[in-house]
Amino acid sequence: MKTFWLLVRAGFRRHSTYRLALLAGMTTNSVFGFIRASILLAALASAGTAIGGYDAPTTIAFVWWGQALLGTVNLWGFAEVKDRVRTGDIAVDFLRPVDPQIAYLAGDLGRAGINLVGRGVPALLLGALLFDMAWPPSAVSWVAGAVSILLAVVVAFSGNFVINLLAFWLVEIRGITLLWMITGGLLCGLYLPVPWFPDWLRTIANWSPFPSMLQNPIDILAGRVVGDDIASAVGVQVFWAVALLALGQVVLRAGRRRLEVQGG
Repeated sequence: MKTFWLLVRAGFRRHSTYRLALLAGMTTNSVFGFIRASILLAALASAGTAIGGYDAPTTIAFVWWGQALLGTVNLWGFAEVKDRVRTGDIAVDFLRPVDPQIAYLAGDLGRAGINLVGRGVPALLLGALLFDMAWPPSAVSWVAGAVSILLAVVVAFSGNFVINLLAFWLVEIRGITLLWMITGGLLCGLYLPVPWFPDWLRTIANWSPFPSMLQNPIDILAGRVVGDDIASAVGVQVFWAVALLALGQVVLRAGRRRLEVQGG
């Protein structure tokens, strides 16, 4: 555990050096937050009633919590692992005393932490100053929301890690990565709340891991999910986190047996 937390700290410090990138990300998130809030409020006004359990304050919370978590939860994926597989450098990771999946997860948690503090929270506060936004209704919702954010980061990392590991068998995985990003962006609740989807699309989303990456923590923090429903939402995230981490271990071990590096 000491090594794990040192790696988390290293990931935090590594990404904290890119201060202009954090500022640019916060600015971009804020601008698009205004645009998204205006569009969704217009949709509510057109409907004349709440949609899928979202009224104006919870819709604003959906928008700005989503913008705050956009840099925290790595929805867009990463290429470091697949690049190391392609070059053979992954063999060095196998020789280290820490499991590669755990090491990369620790670094990603550090990245998530600095992005939440330096990029997400300022955008969220700006949105709260300019809009009437719903907040978690109780201390339980705040604590559960924090746990849900952590699980969302783990689920997103685990899925992306498995996609990266496909490089053991495929020469190029950019197409698969792009498909994962497009599908995930739609089904995780990035563009519209999942409860706004048609029944057939909402069913597909709910049977996938993607809502656990964004929709679930937003619903808890927006106060839309309360009481026993919080346990259900967090439980789904725990399931997908464990399942994808386990799948990552299976694929990693299979790839290790397949790996061939010049020289031995």
